[in-house]
Amino acid sequence: MIEISKLTKRFSGHIAVDDLSLHIGPGEILGVLGPNGAGKSTTMKMLTGFLAPTSGTASILGFDIRKQRLLAQRQMGYLPEGAPCYDGMRVQSFLEFIASIRGYRGAEKRERVDRAIDLLELGGVYRQPIEALSKGFTRRVGLAQAILHDPKVLILDEPTDGLDPNQKHQVRELIQGLGRDKTVIISTHILEEVSAICQRALIISNGRVLADESPAELQSRSRYHQAVTVQADGPLDLLALAVLPGVAGVEENREEQSLTVLARPGAVIFPQINALVAARGWRLNRLELEQGRLDEVFRSLTRGETA
Repeated sequence: MIEISKLTKRFSGHIAVDDLSLHIGPGEILGVLGPNGAGKSTTMKMLTGFLAPTSGTASILGFDIRKQRLLAQRQMGYLPEGAPCYDGMRVQSFLEFIASIRGYRGAEKRERVDRAIDLLELGGVYRQPIEALSKGFTRRVGLAQAILHDPKVLILDEPTDGLDPNQKHQVRELIQGLGRDKTVIISTHILEEVSAICQRALIISNGRVLADESPAELQSRSRYHQAVTVQADGPLDLLALAVLPGVAGVEENREEQSLTVLARPGAVIFPQINALVAARGWRLNRLELEQGRLDEVFRSLTRGETA
């Protein structure tokens, strides 16, 4: 669906994207993560044809984004960062305008607009001017125009920015549904978003790829992978936990009055801890197994540490 080879962008000597190569298949939802200035938005703009690369190639469904730009752009829906719209237009008029640009007329145009309004739940505001909408509703209007023509590829730059928790959940469910028959690329700084909806995560920093794995694989790099947090009514025997087979160390959280027992790489320590709890008769408020902390892995990778 998407092929990227040695894609590079330089601005006045600064390398924003450096030799990026990717293959993204049908039905994949790829999350692109990175700190501010990492090159996420620049990559999105090159993929959509809004910014010419300094070197390298990218193709959408076989159409080269430089040589066959219009053909490539017909295959994709794009939500830029900030969801820019024509603020003076009403929501319905704006979507009708986008539908007209996409070549729809008559009944098909009305059906496309109505479907987008229904999917993004814009029925209560479709007669309002865009400039009067909240940031969350403006974001939804931007999403509506991106899916209006039912594209095979969706490129979304910060799709849930500015949405409240309920709206975020709704948009994430929509993206997951769309991902069943589309390829979706999401640029985001929200780590939980990647864990919630992406099958694959790309971490970039200074324009270079640092990791390209599933969220679960990234979490397994965390020092908290297979860690167990224990919280009890009374004191716990830290030493008894620390000497269990496979234990790498114990962290104490005095504020929560809990202990987090870290596992050595490849070790599973939950059964031993559970057995110790039963043998000692500890009355627990919490016994929690961790899969790993994506934020810790992200920080380690983008700061040049080993993860």
